[in-house]
Amino acid sequence: MRTLHTLAAGLLLVSSQALAEGSVLFIGNSFTFGSGSAVRFYRADTVTDLNNLGIGGVPALFKSFTQQAGLDYDVYVETEPGSGLDFHLENRLGLIARRPWDTVVMHGQSTLDFDAPGNPAKLVATTKQMADILVARNPDVDIHLMATWSRADETYQDDGAWAGQPIEAMANDVRAAYDLAAVAPNVRGVIPVGEAWTRAMTTGVADANPYDGIDFGKVDLWTYDQYHASTYGYYLEALVVFGQLTGLDPRSLGANECSALELGLNQTQARALQQVAFDQLASEGDITPMPFEPGVRLTASRCSAQ
Repeated sequence: MRTLHTLAAGLLLVSSQALAEGSVLFIGNSFTFGSGSAVRFYRADTVTDLNNLGIGGVPALFKSFTQQAGLDYDVYVETEPGSGLDFHLENRLGLIARRPWDTVVMHGQSTLDFDAPGNPAKLVATTKQMADILVARNPDVDIHLMATWSRADETYQDDGAWAGQPIEAMANDVRAAYDLAAVAPNVRGVIPVGEAWTRAMTTGVADANPYDGIDFGKVDLWTYDQYHASTYGYYLEALVVFGQLTGLDPRSLGANECSALELGLNQTQARALQQVAFDQLASEGDITPMPFEPGVRLTASRCSAQ
């Protein structure tokens, strides 16, 4: 499927006609709906919130990116704050199993298990349970697991589960857990959002420790609670999701990408975060280089038309 998306990418670059790409359901929590940022209710009218709470979130950013790329996905959101997949299995199957989905992006609780932070067992078990349900509704569903980021509060605070460890440690442990869970039926891969965050820090795009101040010229990927993402953090999350699901180079969106302008990111920040997303996906072989080409893709004037 990755190959088909990649082969189609070149045609989509110059196409002004949106092409139907099927349905995408996002199952998650506040890390999906954009808690603590302007992303939470961003373009909520472009996606369908199954809980009718008016959420736009990362799914709406994904929708915006795909529209700008000439793609047409029907995007749905099913989220609950502070939850893992166990909550959705116990409380939301009436919504989730109501119809067959073409693609599903899902993730669990940020520490993997409230009662045993860092323990992958619950994530592995609930991923399999959810995958079995999704496959029963559509045997061809593509499931993508999203590995989330290191939390500054869990790393730099004395009572944090990863206290005293490098900032990348939590993201690495989370990714390892999702790799274990990825053996579930129809799981096509793990979306490396947490590792993209780490890359942003190690390459000097983002600040690594918000508790000691933000270095000049760097973005803060966390919001005020040092737990959830800022607008920058959710923007990077959405770029990585966009790249993995479509096979398109996030850099192809360009410095004048519409949502960045609407959310207050400047061109330098947008370009830098797109580069981070591309580099992370490229490091795992999940993307074909196809950077922005002036005159072929976006211009700032297109933002008002979206």
